[in-house]
Amino acid sequence: MKVAVVRDRITVMTTPDAPNSASDAPAKKAPAKDPWDLPDVSGLTVGVLGGTGDQGRGLAYRLARAGQKVIIGSRAAERAQTAARELGGAELGIEGADNAECSRRSDIVIVAVPWDGHAKTLEGLREELGGKLVIDCVNPLGFDKKGAYALRPEEGSAAEQAAALLPDSRVTAAFHHLSAVLLQDPEVEQIDTDVMVLGESRADTDLVQALAARIPGMRGVFAGRLRNAHQVESLVANLISVNRRYKAHAGLRITDV
Repeated sequence: MKVAVVRDRITVMTTPDAPNSASDAPAKKAPAKDPWDLPDVSGLTVGVLGGTGDQGRGLAYRLARAGQKVIIGSRAAERAQTAARELGGAELGIEGADNAECSRRSDIVIVAVPWDGHAKTLEGLREELGGKLVIDCVNPLGFDKKGAYALRPEEGSAAEQAAALLPDSRVTAAFHHLSAVLLQDPEVEQIDTDVMVLGESRADTDLVQALAARIPGMRGVFAGRLRNAHQVESLVANLISVNRRYKAHAGLRITDV
């Protein structure tokens, strides 16, 4: 603190780093957010593009069974409606619609289409998916006599391709490592696995983690930004090799978290 005399008055002068009132004191740091304090997503409608394929059907079934409102999307509405009926229909809270209607009516949209139709499907739904939270679970893979192997899209990953094609959507990546067989098996009560979740916004990845946690046995774990999606997508090739060798339906567990 500096003291100056000005015409018989004493004036107190404070330096910039010396607070002279309670209001000038440094603010206390807010406590860190609990990473497991996740939002309630039970009232959100989930659309599944590619919901007539094995992975899409499995995710639709598990989420609906957990109480989520689900719309299966397909290029043909009739095909989606048939799949919805086969999975339990209105009794389980599953509807079928064409991809555009599915996208419009859903709060969260899971992309579970085949890799070779990924870009074309998303390009045609850019408007309908605007403003939506999109979860890409597509794994770019090739197959030959040696088994499955990872492909590297020009954008880096399927998720990054989705983000490039959907500039008005909030793109995340998750649900890559789940067994379609276990997802669709009504005798399986819970699926003991972790879901690696990637995205640019914590608010969005929290929503995806919360959605994963709706399925008994599952847990969503934040695994980085979309630039890290390639290795997550690629790991499916290794899991396919594990499952073939051991006649299993392997998943993943993250330890010490």
